[in-house]
Order: sequence, then C-alpha cells, then structure tokens
Amino acid sequence: MATTRRIFCSQTAVLALAPRFALSQAKPTSRPDVAAIDHDRILQSATHLLTTPPAPITAVTCSRSPGTPNDFYSEAEDYWPDPANPTGPFVPHTGAGPNPEAFTAHRDALINFSICVPALTAAFVLTSEARYAQQAVVHLRAWFIDPATRMSPSILYGQTILPAKAGRFEGVVEAVHLAEVFQCIPFLSNSETLTEADRAALKKWFAEYFEWLNTSRLAGLARDNKSHHGTSWLLQAAAIAHLSQVTDDAPLTTLRHQYKSSSIRAQILANGTFPHELSTPDPYRNTLFNLDMFAGVCVLLSTRFESVWDYELQDGPGMRIVVARLYPFILNRGAWPYLADATHFNDLPIRRPSLLFAARAYDRPEYAELWKTLKPDTTIPEIQRTFPIRQPLLWVTRPRP
Repeated sequence: MATTRRIFCSQTAVLALAPRFALSQAKPTSRPDVAAIDHDRILQSATHLLTTPPAPITAVTCSRSPGTPNDFYSEAEDYWPDPANPTGPFVPHTGAGPNPEAFTAHRDALINFSICVPALTAAFVLTSEARYAQQAVVHLRAWFIDPATRMSPSILYGQTILPAKAGRFEGVVEAVHLAEVFQCIPFLSNSETLTEADRAALKKWFAEYFEWLNTSRLAGLARDNKSHHGTSWLLQAAAIAHLSQVTDDAPLTTLRHQYKSSSIRAQILANGTFPHELSTPDPYRNTLFNLDMFAGVCVLLSTRFESVWDYELQDGPGMRIVVARLYPFILNRGAWPYLADATHFNDLPIRRPSLLFAARAYDRPEYAELWKTLKPDTTIPEIQRTFPIRQPLLWVTRPRP
C-alpha cells in the first residue's frame, strides 16, 4: 500500500509518542501486576505439582509420639540428650546445630502441603484451568477431610522436648504455613471441584482448629508471647476468621482489637524494631519473618472502612514505622546494624511479601520495586520455615463472588 500523507503523519506521531509511552509504562508503581510478574514462576511450579500425590502426616509416624497417627508431632531440634543424665530431659546445646535424631517429618510434610496447594490455586486463578483446582482439592481432602489421613485440628505435640509427652507453645508456629492454605479456599470455591460436602467438612475443620487456637493453654501461651510466636498465632487466627467474615465478623473484630491493644505494643519499639527477634540466634531472618506475618495480618484484618495498616499507638509504634525502619536493611543486608544470623545470613533477603503489601497500603513504589528485584523462592529448609507467604497473588487478588 502506498504511503499517503495521512499515514506518514500518523506513523510519525506514533514514533514520537513511543518513548513517552514506554517511560510511562516503566514508571515505578506501588501496585505492580503480580499476576504478570509471577506468571511463569507459578505455572512452572504448579505444572510439576500436578503429578505430586498428597503426603499427609499419617504417611510417616513416630513411635515416640503420645498421640494418634493423625496428631501433628515434632521434636525440638535444638535439644540434645544430656551426657550427665542420659535418661533425663534433653537440654539445649548452643552451637551444636540441629539434632539429626529429632523427629521433624510432620513439620516438613506440612510445609510441603502449604507450598503445593497455594501454587496450584494460584495457577487456577491465572488460567481458570480445572486441573489445577482438582489437584489442590485432592490435597485438601487428604489433609482435612478423609478420616484415615486428616490431620487433627490441633498442635498438641509440637516442639516436644524428650522424654516429655506433651508439646510446647513453640510448636504452634510450625502450623503458620496453613494461613496461606486457608487463603486458597475462596478461590477454589469458584471451581466445580470443591463440592458442598467438601466445603462443609473444611468449614468444620477450620472451626475446630479456631476453637483450639482460642481455648488451648498451649495456643494461649503462643498468643501471648511477645515474639514471632505470638504473631504466628494471630496470622493463623486471622486467616480462619477471614474465611467466615461473610457470616460472622465478630472474630475479625476481636482480632483487630487484639492487634491494636496488645500485639503491636508487645512487639514493636518506637524505633520500628522487634526487640525480641533481635535477641535470637537469627535476628535478621526472624525480624523479616515477623514482618511478613504482621503484614499478612494487616491484609486480613483491614476492610474497606478501616485499615489497620494506619493504626499507630500514641508513642509511635505501628506498621508504617516498622516497614520504613526495615526497608533499608532489606535493600542492603550489609547495613544491618545488629548481629548477623548464625546461619544463612548471606542467603537473605528473598522476596518479602511484606514489601509488596506495604507498597500497596502506603503508596510507596520503592517498596514494590525492591520486592520485584528479590529472589522469589528458596530451597533452603531453614529459610522456608520462616517464609509462610509464597503466593502473594492470593493475597492481593479478590476472589470472584
């Protein structure tokens, strides 16, 4: 086709505007397209998981567990037999590393489950392909519904110190990875795979676990702890309460009050640090772990009418200050002014969801830009245990009604 004067002028105008358009597209934003950024990562993981069968805790048992095969059980890795009293209680052994004889298979199985279902659900959200939802539901049925394999809705025997026959409140944190599994349910409810019977059974399991979180002495000790253990309780409780908000907003209202009245005051100093994390052997890792969990709590507890992101005590502590304080240390690990972690300090930070969530809450594009540049996943078990939010797409996307 011959080039007319009109076509020439039109093409010239497009070329003149192209650089400006490219610049506008590249302009940093506080609300990046998570679906586009994580698209390939999600589908690569989910495609592999399509052939991965469920591996519930009943698949591996420990003769030392005082519970049933359906009861979650784990042993404290940082405790060893006492050479001076071989038949007595295990004792902490600083610097010895994890005890290879400690039973941790249930913890590892729960983490794998909590990686699998959100990845499959995120792939379903991206593609609407039923096969991803179907495989996610297969895992949910094995873990929460099938009487032969379902996990009991409690963490009674987590982080046991031998030869004791009861768990400790420190065991509650091992179930924090379930919070993202709970986030999957509204999305999977839009598929035909999740039946009414499945929904009823899941609702029953969640209600029983929520009851345990609110009535168990062990769970109460975790809730009141002034460190990441307390935050892990709050994130799990908020994730379940968020599921039932359509029919009952009272649990979320109670948790908002707890967040405002006790959680931030107990854990955050006016300078934006978590003092109880700084005294642990891995202060950097645990600080970022706690930050991510607090950010997840803020996402779950905020509504169109009230944002707990903006809540601050009169003397200063609040999430805005925390994120502003920690952002430079995520940007540059070398600027961390406290002790380095005992292990894996140089393997951090990875892509913290707290940066993405805070960018959206506070309109801070630089947080989102940093989030995009960080490594999205890790295969290091110790870091995986402190990285419970792996599919932020499920946290920033609203399920279809």
